[in-house]
Amino acid sequence: MEQKWPQEIWLVRHGQSAGNVARDEAEAAAGLSIDIAERDVDVPLSELGVRQSQALANWFAALPSGSQPNVVLHSPYVRAAETANILMQRMDRDELLAVHADERLREKEFGILDRLTTHGIAHKYPELYEQRRHVGKFYFRPPGGESWCDVILRLRGVLETITREYPRERVLIVGHQVIVNCFRYLLERLDEATILAHDRAGDVPNCSVTSYSFDPTLGKRGKLALRLVNFVAPLEATGTPVTAGKDVPAGAKA
Repeated sequence: MEQKWPQEIWLVRHGQSAGNVARDEAEAAAGLSIDIAERDVDVPLSELGVRQSQALANWFAALPSGSQPNVVLHSPYVRAAETANILMQRMDRDELLAVHADERLREKEFGILDRLTTHGIAHKYPELYEQRRHVGKFYFRPPGGESWCDVILRLRGVLETITREYPRERVLIVGHQVIVNCFRYLLERLDEATILAHDRAGDVPNCSVTSYSFDPTLGKRGKLALRLVNFVAPLEATGTPVTAGKDVPAGAKA
């Protein structure tokens, strides 16, 4: 029986970024906007984000031979690309089949709400704030931005690429909080209520791992089985602080 799925898929959220830190500071001060100069795509890892990525790199490096990722796909955003690069530094480069930045793994587009705090959204765009509360984040699309459904649509294309090009391989995907959650929606065949309940339960920690392994006994042709969810033991084992700073405007939380 032909296997269409990879043998393993690891979903990793990038390490803490300078943007995460700036957002936390702005929210704590009840500010209207986040004080950061770079475009969102250019925001780098914080010093702690580098340490988190290094701790996770050690965990991947300790996996048995033939069990490490041999395909690495990552968001082109600097914080995700930096995280992926640090992880790959501890991998056997001769075993890597493919390494690609894929724009479909980019952060959710926030449109005119970009860089605004909860207070800033309510103050500057009260109608949008109320509309989002009514519609919910799964379907709400801010002007110039995306809904979760929009993100899921592009991730369906990523899964088509993965099943076509990397069956039986071991695929590491480095992206963002919404990317991890939307992949969970697709891979676990969830509905709106379930994935939003997971999201409300807590943010995806920086450099956490959510993983799936192919199980040939599931279904008629085998399926991916969930193995790890927001796994942060590699950070805890090294005493590296675990963070879960928001990527999205806090006002977009369900």
